[in-house]
Amino acid sequence: MGAHVVARRIADFAHEVDLGDGREIVVDEPAEDGGTDTGPRPTQLLAASLAGCTAITIELYAERKGWDLPGLEVSVDMRADVERRPTHFDVEVALPAGLDDEQRRRLMVIAGKCPVHKLLEQGAEITLAERAPA
Repeated sequence: MGAHVVARRIADFAHEVDLGDGREIVVDEPAEDGGTDTGPRPTQLLAASLAGCTAITIELYAERKGWDLPGLEVSVDMRADVERRPTHFDVEVALPAGLDDEQRRRLMVIAGKCPVHKLLEQGAEITLAERAPA
C-alpha cells in the first residue's frame, strides 16, 4: 500500500494537498508566522497522524479479540525545538473502564506498533528530486 499526494500553492503559505483519492486538505501556517491560518500546520498533521494511527491500531486489535472500547481516546503532545522541528511526541492512551490488567497491557503494547509510531522511531528513507517543468 502506498500513497501519492500533491501539494499545490493557494496563496502565501497555504497549500491544497490532493490526497490522491478524491479528497483534499489545506495546510498552512498561522497568521503570526506569515500564513493565512486556513488549515493546520504540516507538523500538526504529523501529530494527528500519530494519534489517529495509534487509535486505529488499538481498535483493529480489540475488534479481532472481540473487545469493545467505548470512549477510547489517544492524545499526542508534540514538542519542537526553537526552529519548530518536532523533537518529541508524548502519546497518552485513555482506555475505557472494564478491561482487566492483561487486556490493558496488551493494548498498550499494540499501541506502540502503529505504523506511524514505528516510522517516527525508526525513520524512513526520503528521496528528493526536481521534476522537470511540463
